[in-house]
Amino acid sequence: MKKFMTLAAIYYLLSTILYAGITDFKTIDAATKAYQQKAYNKSASLLRSLKKESPQKAYDLGNALYKAKRYKEAIKAYENAKGVDEAQRLHNIGNSYFMQNKLDEAIKSYEKALKIREDADTKYNLELAKKKKEQKKKKQQQNKQNQNQKKNDQQKKQNQDQKKKQNKDQKKNDQKKNDQKNKQDKNKNGQKKQDDKQKGQEKKKKSDQQKEGDKKKEDQKKKGDKSKGGKEKKPRDKKGDKSAAGGTPKKQKMSKEEKLKQAELKRLLKKMGGKKAPTMMYQMGSGKPKRQEDIKPW
Repeated sequence: MKKFMTLAAIYYLLSTILYAGITDFKTIDAATKAYQQKAYNKSASLLRSLKKESPQKAYDLGNALYKAKRYKEAIKAYENAKGVDEAQRLHNIGNSYFMQNKLDEAIKSYEKALKIREDADTKYNLELAKKKKEQKKKKQQQNKQNQNQKKNDQQKKQNQDQKKKQNKDQKKNDQKKNDQKNKQDKNKNGQKKQDDKQKGQEKKKKSDQQKEGDKKKEDQKKKGDKSKGGKEKKPRDKKGDKSAAGGTPKKQKMSKEEKLKQAELKRLLKKMGGKKAPTMMYQMGSGKPKRQEDIKPW
């Protein structure tokens, strides 16, 4: 900064007056040369080694520390430099805050300096600090929005994952229910088949029993018919005789020989004109009866 270079030049002119003794003069001279050679930490060390305190010494120390980017220490040194140009001191304090990104403190220091004296550099730095503060504010808002968006995305993803998990669990439960239902249906079908099989077996058993019963009945009927058909026949009662019960005599079936006799008798009766035929007599002997052709009526 140009202000520091100007202060360094002033320092050379006033050093002999402000610091007493040859030793202090040599130290001050060495500190000034180190500052010019950009050995700012060395310059600050040499200035701190001076025993005598003064606003000018504190101000120069603040400049060296500022150049060494030791801004916090520089602010303390500038605060101890009361008595030098106040507007310039506040300007440098503002710069130290600005470099630490403490924009509110920098703006306050710049505004105080401008109240003391109008300065183009101070005014420029003030506008720069305000602009940077606005940018910082927008950036913070953007970061906040990004964080909220990120949080929302994370929440959304979490909800989606949870929903997927729920769907997966639901699908698993549905599959389990389907398996149980299929198992129950299978058991029912198996039980039904078993019942149908048992019913079929029972029906078949009844049918077999019925067939067996029918067969037994048929066998018994055949046996009864056979027994009836094989029974020994008895001779019928004589024609004109009454039965043992006193009923009407049964009609006896005539043999072929008797039929011929009956026919011959009718023929003779017809020939005789309906007259009563004499009783026919058959010769009885010990032998067999004569044939029909040998028998003649009286």
